[in-house]
Amino acid sequence: MTKIRDDNFLEAFGNRVRELRKGKGFSQYELSYESNIPKSQIVRIEQGEINTGISSVYAIANALKVKPAELFNF
Repeated sequence: MTKIRDDNFLEAFGNRVRELRKGKGFSQYELSYESNIPKSQIVRIEQGEINTGISSVYAIANALKVKPAELFNF
């Protein structure tokens, strides 16, 4: 079976989430609250440690008031 996890992609995605979060003036705690995602998961997403689900991507985008596609603009 072929490996589908791409660590470079996960790191780039996490960096983009962090960039947008900081640009909106949100702390990780505030993004956690607004997206209803545990802060520990936000941290792991931003660090590129986990391959988050599409529902989390949607929740993060809504919390940041951006289109989901904007999270992949890296």
